[in-house]
Amino acid sequence: MRILALDSSGLVASVAVVEDEQTVAEYTVNYKKTHSQTLLPMLDEVAKMIELDLKEVDAIAVAGGPGSFTGLRIGSATAKGLGLALHKPLVHVPTLEGLAYNLYGVSGLVCPIMDARRKQVYTGIYSFDTGFHVIRDQMAIAVKELAQILNAMQGPVTFLGDGVPVYKEILEEELTVTHFYAPANMNRQRAASVGLLGMQYYKEGKAETAADHKPDYLRVSQAERERQERKQEGGQ
Repeated sequence: MRILALDSSGLVASVAVVEDEQTVAEYTVNYKKTHSQTLLPMLDEVAKMIELDLKEVDAIAVAGGPGSFTGLRIGSATAKGLGLALHKPLVHVPTLEGLAYNLYGVSGLVCPIMDARRKQVYTGIYSFDTGFHVIRDQMAIAVKELAQILNAMQGPVTFLGDGVPVYKEILEEELTVTHFYAPANMNRQRAASVGLLGMQYYKEGKAETAADHKPDYLRVSQAERERQERKQEGGQ
């Protein structure tokens, strides 16, 4: 089985092609360019390098959220366009599950955190005890509240994601459990992880049509939130 995987849910843009036993190619960039500038050229470069006919892939796995609203829209639109053009199913991989999958086999708890602003993070809690398990489904939560939940679960816990450098100081102040931080080669989104987890979900029958796919933003955008606030103020 061959899966094309895309992840543009955060600051990182990543494209990969994975098969049952190996990652055939992965192109990951964590730089200042927008995903609209990078994602399709990266996909084109990967296809050229491995002489891939996109019609040969069995499905397209995409990091489906939460994350950057713009990034998710770009990734979703790219995956939907490819799925429709190639007549291929899509596999919606929750962003934080894909991120946690970077640390497959790590003992204890795995807790990816993405900066959601206002001292909140997008997060979930996972473990790899006899396979991949979702302990707490992805959510938007205050950093201090997350620390309290993890303290009650009594760790150990390994953190990764772009929220770590933003909120590490708060975590250090609030956590009482043993905790670690993933190294630089594993601490950001990787399309290969999305692809491998997507392959597992595809085999479990969790694919969807390109037309049915939509990102999971988990909460409303800042623009929508501000619009609602203005509406409430106007009604007072």
